[in-house]
Amino acid sequence: MALESKLELRLSQKLILTPQLQLAIKLLQMPQLELSEALTQELTENPFLEEVVEDKREELTREEIENIETVEEPDDTEAPLEKLISNLGSFGVEDYFDERGSDGRDLGYFTPGTVEQPTFEQFVSKEADLSDHLLWQLRLSNAPEEIKEIAEMIIGNIDENGYLRATDEEIAEAAGTDIKKVRSAVAVVQGFDPPGIAARDLQECLLLQLRSIDLKGSPVEQIIKNNMADIEKKRYQQIGRQYELTLDQVLVAVKIIEGLDPKPARNFSSPAPTYIVPDVTVVKTDEGYQIILNDDGLPRLRLNSYYRKLFRSKNTLSKEEKTFIEEKLRSAVWLLKSLDQRNRTIYRVTASILDFQRDFFEKGTPHLKPLNLRDVAVSLGMHESTISRVTSNKYLSCSHGLFSFRYFFSSALQSASGAVSSTSVKDLIKKIILEENSAKPLSDQRIAELLKTKSILIARRTVAKYREELRIPPQGQRRSHG
Repeated sequence: MALESKLELRLSQKLILTPQLQLAIKLLQMPQLELSEALTQELTENPFLEEVVEDKREELTREEIENIETVEEPDDTEAPLEKLISNLGSFGVEDYFDERGSDGRDLGYFTPGTVEQPTFEQFVSKEADLSDHLLWQLRLSNAPEEIKEIAEMIIGNIDENGYLRATDEEIAEAAGTDIKKVRSAVAVVQGFDPPGIAARDLQECLLLQLRSIDLKGSPVEQIIKNNMADIEKKRYQQIGRQYELTLDQVLVAVKIIEGLDPKPARNFSSPAPTYIVPDVTVVKTDEGYQIILNDDGLPRLRLNSYYRKLFRSKNTLSKEEKTFIEEKLRSAVWLLKSLDQRNRTIYRVTASILDFQRDFFEKGTPHLKPLNLRDVAVSLGMHESTISRVTSNKYLSCSHGLFSFRYFFSSALQSASGAVSSTSVKDLIKKIILEENSAKPLSDQRIAELLKTKSILIARRTVAKYREELRIPPQGQRRSHG
């Protein structure tokens, strides 16, 4: 068979996302913090963007954006960009750098008095972590130097919860020593504060803590060694028969075990709290509900007037410079338009949720209605994937608290009075369990019967499913013997 080359004409349809549409989609699904970082990065890289401090930033930016024509084709840049600066006068490169360099910024230094002095907070020493705390105790110990060197390596293999994550063989190989010396070093570290440090597993961790409170050899130690599964399932009668203990004695032992710390290093590795900033706030006023988009913490952007004038000076720019400025101007225009479109879309979706869930905003969680993404998409004439992007990783604040956007979307359960939101049913199950008698906790079947009295028809297995989603233990593990 002979090989030959030939031209062939085909007609096909393809869905291609323009760069502007890709940017709009990317910004739409970003949460508040991620969007702030992206805008800050773009502000650093694009000279056509500058941060605004005036209160009238929104009107100025919107007016600028509306006067700019969208550039759809990358190759056809001359006409739209020319139109952008058609009403601006000429501005030379030398004039620009003369003005920017008046205070020495472009020369790499500032005039005296313009540099902010460091604050005293920058000189505060850092808080000691777990490794520092253990090394400090190691230096004060009377262990031989060879054991101290191994112990230092052991400390380096302790995780944030206080557990040793390396075997004796691995430590011996890394330190070039024998297993006996490694075990001696481990014993030294296990004697340090906090009690239970450098344990291999939970059982060893609890046993080390018993040693620190002089309960070694007690029934508590035997229960930890042999009956942890029985404690989890609260089989206290069985434990009492095994060790010939009364129920009160078993409960005392369990109380002691509950007082031990399964993560002895938690006080040295507590992460900084993460605060959720709402993207939207819904406020009730005399005239109805008001939707407020939150832009706190976001850089306030607009087009830089210097570079807009600089672009007008054709005669002073080389071809490469002109190409660079055209690209950055187009990127800045797309970003500002995409931000405006993002805000409009989030506002419209919030307004739609407000319409569907009016009873929730008026009366609270029990009145939350079943809702899915398609309902909102149809009401706004948008695609379902767009609604999914808008509601992903975003939060709404109202008089009832702070909620994820996804909180308002839930499946429907049938009741005597119509469809009920699964979120409302979960809230009812949680409330029923909180009000139950801890000595006689309710079974899943009994909870289903109580829901039936509230006109909510739900099977026992569905109650069990929702209870597990709420991370509530089963009946046997909720029983209290105190």
